[in-house]
Amino acid sequence: MPVNVKVSPVLCAGFGAALSYYVFFPLFRSGHINAGVLLLPVFASVAALCFFRVLASLPQVGDFGPKALRFIRVLPLLLTAFTAGLALGTGAGARASSSPVFGLPPETITGVSGTLLDDPRFVSGGSAMVTVLPNAFTGAGGVRAARTGPGGEVTVFFRAENADRLREFGRGARVFADGRLQKSAAGAFAGTYTFSADSLHVTSPAPSLDRFRTGVRLGLAERFAKYSLNGDAGDAAWGGLALALLLGVRDNLDSGLTDLYRGAGISYILALSGMHLAVIIALVSFLLKKPLGLRPAAVAGALIIVAYCFIVGPLPSLYRSALMYVLGVMAVLGMLKRESLSVLSMAFLIQLALTPRAGFSLSFILSYVAMAGILVLGKSLGGIFRGVIPRFLLGPFALSLGAFIGTAGVVAAVFGDLRPAGIFAGLVVAPLTTVFMVGSMLWLGVDALFPALSPLLARPLSLMYRLMEETARLAGFLPGINANPYLVLLASLLIAALIIRFDFLLRERRNRLEPFA
Repeated sequence: MPVNVKVSPVLCAGFGAALSYYVFFPLFRSGHINAGVLLLPVFASVAALCFFRVLASLPQVGDFGPKALRFIRVLPLLLTAFTAGLALGTGAGARASSSPVFGLPPETITGVSGTLLDDPRFVSGGSAMVTVLPNAFTGAGGVRAARTGPGGEVTVFFRAENADRLREFGRGARVFADGRLQKSAAGAFAGTYTFSADSLHVTSPAPSLDRFRTGVRLGLAERFAKYSLNGDAGDAAWGGLALALLLGVRDNLDSGLTDLYRGAGISYILALSGMHLAVIIALVSFLLKKPLGLRPAAVAGALIIVAYCFIVGPLPSLYRSALMYVLGVMAVLGMLKRESLSVLSMAFLIQLALTPRAGFSLSFILSYVAMAGILVLGKSLGGIFRGVIPRFLLGPFALSLGAFIGTAGVVAAVFGDLRPAGIFAGLVVAPLTTVFMVGSMLWLGVDALFPALSPLLARPLSLMYRLMEETARLAGFLPGINANPYLVLLASLLIAALIIRFDFLLRERRNRLEPFA
């Protein structure tokens, strides 16, 4: 049965990496399986690879039909890719869960010094969470030991009063903190360590490029501050939303709006991802395509996207979108095949290899399963509802429903319920968000060049903010669906299979009838 999925080596490698990273290695890490069972899939794949290689070399293989012969010759390549994916997933899992070699008994450590690897993220109570690459640890009695071995990042939780200094010095700064080292007891990173800091001492500023990046972020945050929750403009707090959508900075985002979006099932709109990147790409294409041409404009767009990602920081969903765009540019240049699902798998493998710890973040998982749902089911849903739903709504509805089905199992497991209202609320809020982002960028330009005119543009942005807020509020009145996550996952897979099958039968029927129309 033909579907919207072409099995390729990259797709097999991505499946193998996901299976190893999310299933086999966590089971090994938690002690449910031993190293032999962990390596069993690799051994089985190698054995199957050897078998089919031997089978393909036999003279009798020529007696098989052309389809069977092609299958025998292609399968070893797919198995090789799958095995490589298993190895990559296992290695990424090991790196993600690795702890530094302290050089001191962990229970005696009272201080850590190192480099900030990301921007502060705020958790309950206003405390800030930052990933630190340690270079030394301090123990009881002032004993000091240098970190040995590569990697081994430590997640450090700073008190709320240190948040402003963390923001000011930013990523790349070197710090020292007093506090307590704690071992994680559960979850994917069981056995790793976190550090609860009682103080913050900045020992040296970040390198010049990182200081420039931090300055840009602080400057933009300052411009939007007067239209944020604590601003003095006396208007809706649209500045916090603009900052979240453009830079992923949620410091000034109204928590009430976040709760409304969550209740409406559209919280994904607040996470920087493909939709937000598409707005920037569209503006770049509009400005550069005509003077430069398609290919030079695509390359220039890729460079701009890389610079944008540097300013924003390592947000998993954004990096997924950026990787797919860069790989898409390579396809436009003839360096890769134009297969969307293979491009998604390649982006997954690259991102997992470069940032293994990000693979267990919720935004990373949701970003990839949502895109997989869109690519696998979007076209089928568009075919099924063609002629039933108006054309201008058909595409967005098919993509929204495909993403909902793709993420249903993960959402049910994490949040405990599903919000189908988000399928329809997103049809209203997503286009408004696109216009709002463009308007926010235009406001930035006007505020920089003609500050006296910026309040005029702030008014329509405020109105759009209110409209999105009320849409989310209305959608939140619709009840959610509570169900067992495993049943939800099973149901979503069954529904996906039925959608693909029904679309296939519908296409066959249309192909038979169209010659007689």
